[in-house]
Amino acid sequence: MPTRLLLLLAAWLLALSAFAQKSLVLRSPDGQLTYRFRLTPQAPVYTVDFHGKRVVEESTLGLVFRQGGAWGAGLRVLAAQPAAVDEYYTLPVGKASRVRNHYRQLTLALQEPAGARRLVHLVVRAYDDGLAFRYEFPAQAGWAGYELTAENSSFRLAGNPTLLTLQRPNYTTSHEGFYSRLPLGQVRPDTLLDLPTLAEYPGGPYLALTEAAVRDYATLYLSPHEGVLTSRLSPLPGQTEVKVQATLPHRSPWRVLLLGQQVGRLLESNIITSLNEPPSLDFSWLKPGKSDFHWWNGDILPDTIFPPGRNFEFNQYYIDFCAAHGIDYHSVIGYGNAAWYQNDGEGYAPGPHTDVTQPVPGLDMARLGAYARSKGVGLRVWVHWQPFYAQLDKALAQFEAWGVQGMMVDFMDRDDQQMVNMQEEMLRKAAQHHIHIQFHGAAKPTGLARTYPNELTREGTLNYENNKWGPAMAPDHDLNMPFTRLLAGPTDYHLGGFRAVPPAQFRPQYTRPLMVGTRCHMLAMYVVLESYLGMVCDYPAAYEGQPGYEFIRALPTVWDETRAPLAEVAQYVCVARRKGADWYVGALTGSQARTLALKLDFLPPGQYEATLFADAPDVATAPNHLLKTTLAVSRQTTLPLALAAGGGQVLLLKKLK
Repeated sequence: MPTRLLLLLAAWLLALSAFAQKSLVLRSPDGQLTYRFRLTPQAPVYTVDFHGKRVVEESTLGLVFRQGGAWGAGLRVLAAQPAAVDEYYTLPVGKASRVRNHYRQLTLALQEPAGARRLVHLVVRAYDDGLAFRYEFPAQAGWAGYELTAENSSFRLAGNPTLLTLQRPNYTTSHEGFYSRLPLGQVRPDTLLDLPTLAEYPGGPYLALTEAAVRDYATLYLSPHEGVLTSRLSPLPGQTEVKVQATLPHRSPWRVLLLGQQVGRLLESNIITSLNEPPSLDFSWLKPGKSDFHWWNGDILPDTIFPPGRNFEFNQYYIDFCAAHGIDYHSVIGYGNAAWYQNDGEGYAPGPHTDVTQPVPGLDMARLGAYARSKGVGLRVWVHWQPFYAQLDKALAQFEAWGVQGMMVDFMDRDDQQMVNMQEEMLRKAAQHHIHIQFHGAAKPTGLARTYPNELTREGTLNYENNKWGPAMAPDHDLNMPFTRLLAGPTDYHLGGFRAVPPAQFRPQYTRPLMVGTRCHMLAMYVVLESYLGMVCDYPAAYEGQPGYEFIRALPTVWDETRAPLAEVAQYVCVARRKGADWYVGALTGSQARTLALKLDFLPPGQYEATLFADAPDVATAPNHLLKTTLAVSRQTTLPLALAAGGGQVLLLKKLK
């Protein structure tokens, strides 16, 4: 064991021996993050400092059980076990293909001194870019299981930071809404705040609160109560008291604090996946890629002798489009507010006899699967979660027999423990049939894509589908995504709309939806947003001969490295992603035009050919216009990025031999 680590362990043990009056301290590998823990008669408490600045004041921890009541008062520390880890792991889908997992850990065995004498382990990990903790419930005599009614983890943020957050009216939610940006002290008490929530301290740093490895547990929200952000768990269905039911041994998800002196460091962090388990199944079959999604464009079809809808010819038309344009997957959805499978419900909602294994008459799924294979295109299906889960094993076997390789599972609109467990069961069993899943109407990801890489993306945000029926998704709303929802992991945003109009000309259209924000803003969204199943949602003719479409065709969906060289909350963001030796860069602004100076010092040494797609001078009236230029650059180059109001810019940097 290295001498430095031995000294570190000795210091921790020395602190433990005098624990009655002192704190236990855990520091990050670089020493810039400090976690302090101590016991009080009422509850365990902790603080967090980052780069010499207090970010979390003394905050309480605790749990409340239906049987036995609260746990947290009068505890004693039975043991404190330190550890240090520095390792690398690979991700088949992610913003980096090889990730360093470097942290220091402290596990505290905390027990009630009398009564039930319940023993709970508090596990804390300190990274250079964040902190995580969770509760573990080891097997023990006299305590076989529990019903949790509350988790009293709290976050007393220092000062009065500005929050960027999504407020929710209740726990039954698709997590789709507009974000609020306001000081913590102005948030209405006891409001439910969705995660991730970003806190901005004057002069820095930036703190994002979220969770990781949500498995067999309820999803976490936060709520301001007497100025402190307190935990709120989504209750089990049909009641409001019990949040989690479990047998021991068991453990909670990780409560995560992402930290960075610059907000761009949060976008680069891999803590969320690092806190999840590696896969135990074989995923060598998995193929991330791009997919069409004709529902968004209104099922547009040119004049033909066959109707659009739930038939072979309509799907054949879109399969041919995918094959011709290098789009990996075609999605079988339905038509006219009716699913592709037999359904006696209203619209897409299931009825009592809905059967996802039976296509509607006239749609031969086996024939369609064979045709897609002959064109080198994968097949995906949309399903409502309820009838799919009711027939889970039968449906997956049938889908695999048809040649289906992926699914969109929709309309969950819940995130309680039961729904969390059902989603993991779907992922596990789908993997056994070599099928990937895209969850819609679902909560944020929590890094489970490391364990189940066949979870390629999730929705959980208000996105461009809203342009079909509601107010347009404005560029300022798009700009909130990287600093909130995207910190948790990939999202599907229904990208690819190629009919931008000036904001005054926007109107909702169910078919051929319109966009606000420039064409380059749309292209940049493909880079800035993380998704391993990139959507190309418009209809074929919308892309034919259109400038900028070649960038979408060339874009990968998984990455070897991700950097965020420029970022300012509510102002702009620039993300650079590497695949092999090539880099793809996307920059976004909101409603304000600006010019950014992008230093290319993230590039390795060498010469690169840069292909730039930039807003044209007339985008205020013709937002689909862009300028395409090519020039030679290196890591010494600084590029001016001129972004129009609602605009963007993208670069493809190819290394020259």
